[in-house]
Amino acid sequence: MGNRRSDGHRMAANRKGVAAGLATGVLVASMAACGNSGGGSTATGGGGTAAGAGKKLTVWIMEGTNPDSSAYFDKVKKAFKDKTQADLDVQMVPWTAAKDKFTTSIAGNTTPDVAEVGTTWTPEFADAGALADLTAKVKAANLDGDLVAGLKDAGTVDGKLYGMPWYAGIRSFLYNKDIFAKAGITTPPATWAELKDAVAKIKKADPAVTPFFIPGNSEFTATPFIWGAGGETAAKEGDKWVSKIDDAKAVEGIQFVADLALKDGASTPAAATGTEKDALTAYGKGNVGMIVSGSWTPSTLAKQAPDVAKKTGAFVFPGKDGMAPSFTGGSHLAVFEKSPNKDLAFELVKLMTTGDLAKEWGKQSNYFPGQKSLLDEQLKSGDELTKVFAKQFTQGGKTVPVTPLWGKVQAKKVIPTMTQAVLSGKADAKAGAQTAAKDMNDVFAGK
Repeated sequence: MGNRRSDGHRMAANRKGVAAGLATGVLVASMAACGNSGGGSTATGGGGTAAGAGKKLTVWIMEGTNPDSSAYFDKVKKAFKDKTQADLDVQMVPWTAAKDKFTTSIAGNTTPDVAEVGTTWTPEFADAGALADLTAKVKAANLDGDLVAGLKDAGTVDGKLYGMPWYAGIRSFLYNKDIFAKAGITTPPATWAELKDAVAKIKKADPAVTPFFIPGNSEFTATPFIWGAGGETAAKEGDKWVSKIDDAKAVEGIQFVADLALKDGASTPAAATGTEKDALTAYGKGNVGMIVSGSWTPSTLAKQAPDVAKKTGAFVFPGKDGMAPSFTGGSHLAVFEKSPNKDLAFELVKLMTTGDLAKEWGKQSNYFPGQKSLLDEQLKSGDELTKVFAKQFTQGGKTVPVTPLWGKVQAKKVIPTMTQAVLSGKADAKAGAQTAAKDMNDVFAGK
């Protein structure tokens, strides 16, 4: 799900090595979004007529984001056929199998024409030479100025756009209004000091309530505290990536969340190894004051715990002195370099990431579009929770380091392992961060 991110790479020199190493490291499959007018220029031949007659594009879409997408893709197929005269072969790929499938197809030159690519995958596939550069096409379609910054950055490597934002999500806080009211909290926390104060008030009002369920096995619950202190997880120095997670500001963020859990009693011992799903389940039982949760989860909460959902509010992620950044994650649509029909493929990308089709996908899947103009519409018409998440998305979104190596960092679960150790009291913040930094730097060094 983040942040998330536009960075550079020694692409030409690294392509063979990166392609060979694609099989190692499972990348986070998050959410992301993009859209615009659904119109744009059509794929045309020299005579100005649609150039898709008799052609068929192969399209890979990740399965599960939209619970029932068959009707949606029937619309896409019809709209694309009407516009270009070309057909689509839409193949659904489970997220859990997608990385291996992409790896095999890239190695064997059997990639699709277009595919949904998780935002943390795009730099890796681009660095391997598998994705087509969309920069000029996006600019020619007048779409480059209307893309959500975090998603655009996530798809950009060495200044070139390889992933067109499709849909996205972000994490903020959900809170139980009844628990807050009983504790005398009239305004949701906006800073660390206010978050700490809210925890104390909830504990005092009802010791049986867990003020803030903090799952240790969640990279994107932990990182906003690092970012909220002004720290970073990693940064590029020259042509190398180095860990920054053990720098003073980053450690300050880790220390704050550890103190909140252990000294202030905000969370529970069980939460130290818990997941975001565990946090939502616990919150749904009605005795948890607040959790970090994704913009896509309120609909799930409404189904699983409707009574709690009715009294749920949201607020942006508190930082040390104001709103903290949160991971913007999701998916791009990418055109593959080996496609013999790149112009036609980009017409499909435009069709799905802009206009009515982009809006409909966002509505059905409970994610945000990646186009600023479409997002503005949601801001105006959305409910209370949607507006809070949209504020976080537009004003406080951030990506993970944009490097193919970050997938390997995530595969080693470097940040969750650190967080679980710290929240369980097995390591203090500094020691945990130093271990994480070593593990991260080992990955960056190719060890």
